[in-house]
Amino acid sequence: MSVFASLVEQLADLLQPLFHASAAAAAIVLFTALVRLAVHPLSRAAARGQKARVRLAPQMAELRKKHARNPERLRKAMHELHTKEKVSPLAGCLPSLLQAPAFLLMYHLFSSGRIGDEPNALLAHTLFDAPLGDRWADALAHGGVFGGAGLVYVALFLIVAAVATFNYRLTKGQIAAPMATGQEELPGTGAIVKIMPLLSFATLITVAVVPLAAALYVVTSTAWSAVERAFLYRDMPTAGTQATAA
Repeated sequence: MSVFASLVEQLADLLQPLFHASAAAAAIVLFTALVRLAVHPLSRAAARGQKARVRLAPQMAELRKKHARNPERLRKAMHELHTKEKVSPLAGCLPSLLQAPAFLLMYHLFSSGRIGDEPNALLAHTLFDAPLGDRWADALAHGGVFGGAGLVYVALFLIVAAVATFNYRLTKGQIAAPMATGQEELPGTGAIVKIMPLLSFATLITVAVVPLAAALYVVTSTAWSAVERAFLYRDMPTAGTQATAA
């Protein structure tokens, strides 16, 4: 924790001439961008895997039809197909899993009053009028929704809502794409198609309950994801294009 705090402080010192009192907030945004840049190769691999799964959807449907009465044989056949095509069902989870430690570090760093035997000096830093260690409830208690700190959260909520709406539309089309041709689907898949896109909006709750520093990490990472998905999945077929092709 001390090493991580030192890293944030050093980044803040470098950015102080540009961002002044908000240098620590800028350091968090920069740190988040560096983390996302580090896992970008895995995101590219996940995108390739997702495209491959859409491409293999007709073959998967045939396997389900062929082995409908033999679940064990179906699992084996699906595994063989994934292995042959070099597709990992878990590839899409790796970028998120590798980011989790960085988020947890940020959360604990700005939730701790002391680091080692010293007071946590990072808690004194702010983003405009909002302390990085405070939460939305603190902003509401000191000035309300449209107070100085409250307006910072209003801006963050607007950014998250815009990004979540974009991700909702993109994810909904991409998840539904393999089923748009009327092929057979696994039991429960229809419910997943309806629920998965809505998970983008769960970020609003996260931003509201974690310290502002962790919220900045989440907002920056979410915005990065939106841009990254728009680039990596730009040639990804959607439900509409699949239906037209069918």
